Amino acid sequence: MNAASQPLEATSELQSSEYGFTFTQFPHHVRVEAAGIAIADSRQVMIMKETRLPPVLYFPRADVRMDLMTPTRLRTICPFKGNASYWSLGTGAVDNLMWSYEDPPPEAEQIKGYVAFYSDLLDKLIVDGETAETPHLPHAESVYSNPLLGWLLRDAPQLETARALTETLAEQMLSAGIPLWRLAVIIPTLHPQVNALAYRWWRKDDTTEEIQIPHGVLTDPRYLNSPLVPIFEGAGGVRRRLDISEPMLDYGILEDLLAEGATDYVAMPMTFTDGQINVLTLAADRRGGFTTSDLGHIHEIIALLGRLYEVHAMRFRAASLLDTYLGSHAGARVLDGLIKRGDGENIEAIIWFCDLRDSTPLAETMPREAFLALLNRFFDAMAGAVLDNGGQVLRFIGDAALAIFPIGGSGGKPAEAGAMTPQEARERALAATDDAAQRIAAINTKRIDAGEAPIRYGMALHPGAVTYGNIGTENRLEFTVIGDAANTTARIEALCKTLDRPVLVSAAFARHFPSRVESLGRHALRGVADSQEIFALRV
Repeated sequence: MNAASQPLEATSELQSSEYGFTFTQFPHHVRVEAAGIAIADSRQVMIMKETRLPPVLYFPRADVRMDLMTPTRLRTICPFKGNASYWSLGTGAVDNLMWSYEDPPPEAEQIKGYVAFYSDLLDKLIVDGETAETPHLPHAESVYSNPLLGWLLRDAPQLETARALTETLAEQMLSAGIPLWRLAVIIPTLHPQVNALAYRWWRKDDTTEEIQIPHGVLTDPRYLNSPLVPIFEGAGGVRRRLDISEPMLDYGILEDLLAEGATDYVAMPMTFTDGQINVLTLAADRRGGFTTSDLGHIHEIIALLGRLYEVHAMRFRAASLLDTYLGSHAGARVLDGLIKRGDGENIEAIIWFCDLRDSTPLAETMPREAFLALLNRFFDAMAGAVLDNGGQVLRFIGDAALAIFPIGGSGGKPAEAGAMTPQEARERALAATDDAAQRIAAINTKRIDAGEAPIRYGMALHPGAVTYGNIGTENRLEFTVIGDAANTTARIEALCKTLDRPVLVSAAFARHFPSRVESLGRHALRGVADSQEIFALRV
């Protein structure tokens, strides 16, 4: 065995049930290059061998181009080596390339003053003048008997999305010699439009898709004739060998896979802690399909794998429910930690308030289901116009809706990327008003053709400062806006019925669109000290 191959030797003396490490002299001259630069050159290299981990080469700092390294904020912890600090090469040339234990505990004191490099970020490792394969480091390979387990324990929990988890799972299976051709994970979820999330990887084009499956799929014949149905109903798993004479093609997808060259298909349940059944499907294209060892390794990790997918599913569920019930912006703020009563911020915004006219007689004369359908069509028109034009719908109050078009950089804070300027907020609010009017007109055309009375509405726009945050009791909160500007907008909208105009705006809003408004004189607003000039918006 030559010197260049020695860094790749796995340790054997530390594979017992006792966990530990050794730190000994590596008797070779080693040079390291990254991004085309020689970054280390040493004859004093140490080699660390740690239980169930491949060996790692450590270099004394004096032999490393520390002048090329830039400290980063990344920190990781080893319970017996201490906290690891990280450095990038240059200013982002190779991020988090190098790490070191700056202040190790007494039992690991010998590693102080040494640094190590992530092998997959290096260009070359030159041992005694010969280019060697770079030594695999802890995050790259495991020496567990199950080749998937080390990755699942160490690296998989760090992946930020279920899509990344699926893609990396497929890569790990291929690295383990599993003849994976197609991989899919299907997870039912709570969402008003989405029945399930599917993550699908194909080796033929090396892509990973995230697919949102709508509720309507439950009646689709292709779904009803799929192996997913019996698994979701608790019937266990499905396996079909496809490279045998007269294969069983009892599900539609099997014919498609066979035509494309698949040799084996497996679908198995992956259960969450609450009992929810999800599905993991695998297809192979190697003659003979999956081996017992292949499927045994997958079966062994599926419970732990399910916990990781459950974390991502719960995150999606939380975000989607907050988005549905609070709106995307308010939901994001709650997820960011604005969860206590009184949490919030002062902002400037264009405030929008709308109301369905004659809702009481409609509710009294229509069947309940028909009235609710009418109310939802009204909100589809109004709230849909707000959302499509960049606004935020905050509340549905019976037959009314409150929305805002927030102005970026208000409240003394810097504007977020993509935030609206005051003029943009006004223009979007106006565009949403026109959009809503067109949508209501389309609804009314159908209602009139059906011999039904047209929908009537009132709407008001007014700019001002509001407090945007949590109000309510200790245990029941609502994320909304409060303040004089919000109250004024509601009072202006109440005049729509009195003045027989569908859209009214305040003078503060009207002055920016003089060609679109008509003054209706000054009017007293309930609860507002001074009368205000009110304008009708021409729609």
